[in-house]
Amino acid sequence: MSTRATLCILGVMMGTMAMAASPTPHPFGWEDMFAMVRLSDPRPSPDGRWVLFTRVQYDIEANRGNTDLGMVSIDGKLSRRLTRDPAVDTNGRWLPDGSAVVFLSNRSGSFQIWRASLDGGDPERLTDFPLDVDGFELSPDGKRAVFWSAVFPDCADLACSQKRLADRAASKATGRIYDRLFVRHWDSWADGRRNHLFVTSLPVTNGKTPVDLMAGWDQDAPTRPFGGPEEIAWAPDGQSIVFASRPPLNEAWSTNVELYRVAADGKSRPALLTGDNPATDTRPVFSPDGKTLAYLAMQRPGFEADRLHIVLMDVASGKKNPLTHEWDRSVEDLVWAADGSLLYVTAQEHARQKIFSVEAGSGQVKPLCEVGRNFSLTLTRGGTLVFLRDRMTHPAEVFELDPATGRVSQLSRENEERLRTVRMSEPEDLWFESDGSRVHAWILRPVEARKGQKVPLAFLIHGGPQGSWLDDFHYRWNPQFYAGAGYAVIAVDFRGSTGYGQAFVDAIRGNWGPGPYADLMAGLKAGLQKLPEVDTARMCALGASFGGYMVNWIAGQDHPFACLVTHDGDFDVESSYYNTEELWFPEWEMTGPPWEKPEVYARNSPKANVSRWKTPMLVVQGGLDFRVVETEGLSTFNALQRRGVPSRLLYFPDENHWVLKPQNSRLWHQTVLEWLDRWTRTTRKSAR
Repeated sequence: MSTRATLCILGVMMGTMAMAASPTPHPFGWEDMFAMVRLSDPRPSPDGRWVLFTRVQYDIEANRGNTDLGMVSIDGKLSRRLTRDPAVDTNGRWLPDGSAVVFLSNRSGSFQIWRASLDGGDPERLTDFPLDVDGFELSPDGKRAVFWSAVFPDCADLACSQKRLADRAASKATGRIYDRLFVRHWDSWADGRRNHLFVTSLPVTNGKTPVDLMAGWDQDAPTRPFGGPEEIAWAPDGQSIVFASRPPLNEAWSTNVELYRVAADGKSRPALLTGDNPATDTRPVFSPDGKTLAYLAMQRPGFEADRLHIVLMDVASGKKNPLTHEWDRSVEDLVWAADGSLLYVTAQEHARQKIFSVEAGSGQVKPLCEVGRNFSLTLTRGGTLVFLRDRMTHPAEVFELDPATGRVSQLSRENEERLRTVRMSEPEDLWFESDGSRVHAWILRPVEARKGQKVPLAFLIHGGPQGSWLDDFHYRWNPQFYAGAGYAVIAVDFRGSTGYGQAFVDAIRGNWGPGPYADLMAGLKAGLQKLPEVDTARMCALGASFGGYMVNWIAGQDHPFACLVTHDGDFDVESSYYNTEELWFPEWEMTGPPWEKPEVYARNSPKANVSRWKTPMLVVQGGLDFRVVETEGLSTFNALQRRGVPSRLLYFPDENHWVLKPQNSRLWHQTVLEWLDRWTRTTRKSAR
C-alpha cells in the first residue's frame, strides 16, 4: 500500500479513536440512523478559511427534514450555522470576495435566490421570479447566475408558464393528452414543461427579465435537459456556459446525452459539442485557463451503466482526447488542479469509492486515498481537496486531503456526539471465487452476540443491478441496523456490480437470474465459513429493486432461507417492460425489447417458477414507483396468497422507488424486523 494511502487510513483511524469513548452506548438502531445529520455539497471559501455545506436534520415527529447551511473552519476547530430558518436553505455558493454566501431558499414561499452575509443579519432576497428556481450556479465574477426552472417551451417568459399552470389548476377538466414518451418519470407525471436555463443579474433590479438561453430551441423537446449543477459549467471568462441535455428524439429508449455550449447573453443558439458520440456525455469542467474542457463519456448507446471515461476537448479547435480510455474504472467526481496539470477524480474500486489523480498529459492514474466512500470533491485555494467521506461506521463528514503528502484531516464532526452513544459492528472484507471470478462481500457480526451463542442471519442483496455494497453509511439499507438488531450480515457484490471492472458489470446482461444467484449462493457459503455462529435454519434474504427481483427469483429456487423480503422488485420482467418509463434499461439488460427477445425475458422472469414458491415473504411496494410499478408488487403478493404461502404486503401510497418520509421509514424498519424475528424465532424486548 502506498504511503499516501497509509496516511489516508491513519487519518480515518484517528477520527475513529477520537469518537471511541461512549458513556452509555447501545446497539445501533433506526432512531440512531435518522438522528444523524446528513451533509452534502461542501464548498471552500475563496480565502481558504471556511468550508460551507448543506446539512439536513430530520424531525421525526414532524415527519420532515430541516435543511440549512453550516460552516466549518479549514482547521476543523470552529463550526457555525449560517442559516437556521425552518424553510429549506440549500445550494450555497460563495461570492468571489468571500463576504457572503448566495443560496437557494423557499423562506418566501417559493424557491428563490438569497444572500447571507457572514457578518450576520437577515438574509436578503435577490430574485422574485413567478416560478420556483430549481437550482443555480454563480458566474465567475459573482454578478450573475445561471439558473433553471421548469417552463412550457412555447412560453415567452416565466409569467406565461405561471399563468398556464394556474389555468390548469382552475380547470374542471383533469384529463391530459400525450403524443410521446415520457408520460411519467420516476414519481411524477409529465405536464409539458421542460427545465430551461436562464441567466440573470444579481440582485434583479427594476424587474429585469432573465435571459432564456433555450428560447425557441426546443419546442418539441423532452422534459429534463440535465440532472443538476454537475452538468453545467461556466467558462472562466464568464462569456459562455456548457451544459448537458438529452436530444428530444427517443428519450424513453435512448441514453444519449449531449454537451452544448451557449453564449451567456443568449444571443446565439446552443451549439452541439459532442455529436460524434451517440452515448452519454456529461459533467463538463473547464480547465483554469479556459482552454480545455474535461468531461465524462460512455461508449455504448443504450447502456446507462457503461464505463465513464475522461475526455479532454480543446475549446478552440474542438479536438478531443480520450484521456482514461484504457483505465478500467468509471469516473464520478471530476476536478481540475489549479495549474491544469492534473485532474482529481473519484471512482469505485473494490467496494470503496477512492480518490485518484490523473495526469492531463499522459492519463497516468495514481491512487491518493483508498478508504471509505469519498465524494463531492472540491479544490481549495491552497491546492488541497475538500470532500465528503462516509463509511459503514460513520455518516458523511467534511474531510481535507493534501495531494502532496496524502495526509487526510477530518474537519466537521456534526455527528460525533451521536456516534458516542451507539455501538456498531466492524465490517469485514470477504473475497471468494464464483464461476471463475473473484467476488467481494461484506460480513458484519451481531453487535451483542455472546460467545457460543447461535445467531440469525440477514442476507442483503443490493439493487441496480449495477450497484455495490460500498463502505458507506446508507439511510435506507444500512447493514448496521441488522447487526444492531442481533443479526449477522452478509452482503455480496454479485456479477453486475460496479467497481470491479467493466467486464464484471457486463456479465449480468441477459443473465439476471442464474448468474447472480450462483454468486450469491457462493458468497453465502463463504460467509458462513467465516461466521460459524450463524444458525443456518434462521436465515432471511432481503433486497430492493434488483434485490427485490432477486428475492422473487430465489423464492423459486432451492435455497436455505427461512424467510424473504422483497421491495419494489420485478415479478414478470416482460410486463415490467411495458409498464416502466426508462425503456433503455430493460432493452439493454434483456438484449432487446420483448417482441425481439421473448426467450430472454421468459427465462429471467421469477413468475415462471411461482409453482415452487413456499417460503414466507414480506412484500413492500411504493404506489408512486414508476420504475418498478405497483402491479409488480401486487402480482407478487397475489401469487403468494393464492398459493397459501405465509405473506404480508406493506404498501406506501405516497412513496416512490425509495421510502423517504421519516414515519414511513420507521414503519418499514419495524415491519421488516418483525418479519425477520417471526421467522427466525428471534425475541427482543423492544426494537429501537
